[in-house]
Amino acid sequence: MKKEPTKHFRVDEQGVLWFKDRLVVPKDRELKNKLMDEAHHSKLSIHPGSNKMYQELRPRYWWTKMKKEIAAYVARCDMCCRVKALHMRPAGMLQPLSIPDWKWDDISMDFITGFPTTPKGNDSIWVIVDRLTKSAHFLPVKTTFRPPQYAEKYIAEIVRLHGIPKTIVSDRGSQFTAHFSEHLHKGLGTSLIWSTAYHP
Repeated sequence: MKKEPTKHFRVDEQGVLWFKDRLVVPKDRELKNKLMDEAHHSKLSIHPGSNKMYQELRPRYWWTKMKKEIAAYVARCDMCCRVKALHMRPAGMLQPLSIPDWKWDDISMDFITGFPTTPKGNDSIWVIVDRLTKSAHFLPVKTTFRPPQYAEKYIAEIVRLHGIPKTIVSDRGSQFTAHFSEHLHKGLGTSLIWSTAYHP
C-alpha cells in the first residue's frame, strides 16, 4: 500500500488497516473466532443464523471469505443444531421409477441453457433421453420457444424415429408440461378432453 495507494484500503494515523469504513481483521483464527463468538453467543444476539450474523458483523469488520467462514461457524454450533427446528415435512421413502419394458417407451427430457447464440438463433439444448438404453438426442432450441414449437420439434425429431412414448419424465413446471402435452396430442391428431374427479 505504501508503494501503490489502493482505492478501498487505507491505513490511519495509528497504523490500523481499514477497508472503506470497516476494520480489517488479520488472518488470525483465534481473533476471528472471538469476534464470531461475541456476535453469536452473547445474550443480546441469541444465536442468530449465518445471514443475520453476517449482516451484524459486516458494517464493522472485513476479512477475506468472511461470509463463508461465518456460515461454517454457525453450522458447527452445537446449540443451533439441537434447538433450531427444520421447517420442512419429513421426507418419505424414495419412490424409484419403474424399469421400462422397451426402448423409447419411457423417456426423460431436460434443458441445458446459457450457450452463446448460434447463427440460426439457438441458445439452448433440449436433451431427450431413453430411460432404458440411456441413448439420447440433443436438439438445438431457443429459450424463446413456446410449447407448440417444442411439440412440433418433438414430433419431427423423436416421434418420427422412435414412435410415441408411454411416459415422459420432466422437471419442468406443470404449466409447461400441460401445454406441451396438449400441443403434442393436437399434432398427433388426438383430442384431449380435460376432466376432474368432481363433477358439479
